[in-house]
Amino acid sequence: MVMVAKTIFKRYELKYVLDRCQYDAVEKVLQEHMVLDRYGHSSIRNIYLDTDDFLLARRSIEKPLYKEKLRLRSYGAATEDEDIFVELKRKYDGVVYKRRLSIPSKKAMEWFSGNAEPPMGQIAEEIDYFRVRYQGIGPAMYLSYERDSYAAKDGGDLRITIDSDILSRTVDIDLGQEPSGNEVLPKGYRVMEVKTMYGYPSWLTELLSYNSLYKSSFSKYGNAYKEMVLGFRPEEVCLPSYAGQISRSNSGYATDNQTAGKRSVIDKTLYSHAKTAASIKMRGTIE
Repeated sequence: MVMVAKTIFKRYELKYVLDRCQYDAVEKVLQEHMVLDRYGHSSIRNIYLDTDDFLLARRSIEKPLYKEKLRLRSYGAATEDEDIFVELKRKYDGVVYKRRLSIPSKKAMEWFSGNAEPPMGQIAEEIDYFRVRYQGIGPAMYLSYERDSYAAKDGGDLRITIDSDILSRTVDIDLGQEPSGNEVLPKGYRVMEVKTMYGYPSWLTELLSYNSLYKSSFSKYGNAYKEMVLGFRPEEVCLPSYAGQISRSNSGYATDNQTAGKRSVIDKTLYSHAKTAASIKMRGTIE
């Protein structure tokens, strides 16, 4: 299997944790403005590489200005001879920089166990430098989820993904194995990621505001570490950020019968999202 895919990414990636009601409202609006991309629905399996004491996971949950992670990824089960992605992901000041290459799963595992030389090329050199810099780095966690991937109907750069059934484990770390493990989110919750370099369209800003959706620092790997190693419950790693959110109607949208005070909160939230979108657009243009 030969993968022909983009190898270098630079963009903003903003995350939102959705409950069932919010997801229903989001899905309805996405169908109006976006289409499933070439991946559509996929079962994603990852192996996160880390040190024995989970240095990279610990740094991730500290919310630093700069953080980085290394993972192996497949779409569905991968045999030893099938190509997978090796991805080096860095985030600095809100901007995500990702480098990735595709090689057979067996060769990737041999590379990261120190039993094979890295592939040729600039991206492979960057990844191998990372591997050497973190002495003792190796497969630390298997993390899987179901993903729906959307692209803008107008052909713009906006991408949105929604992940569900996020599972993690620290045994049977093999991309060829079936998903199983600890649930990273409470039942019915999903993670939406908005990926863009040029700001939010107005319909998306309104959707987020009317459904009380706020940016989250949620990290799948970081939160899986909190639960599996530190003993947190799923509710403790994602729900506290929702304290103080305004309530929603059964439809998931604000209604004309809401109080003036609640409308004021929504207006302020809308303004906040507009500022975020404008900031992304301005910075993306400069960079």
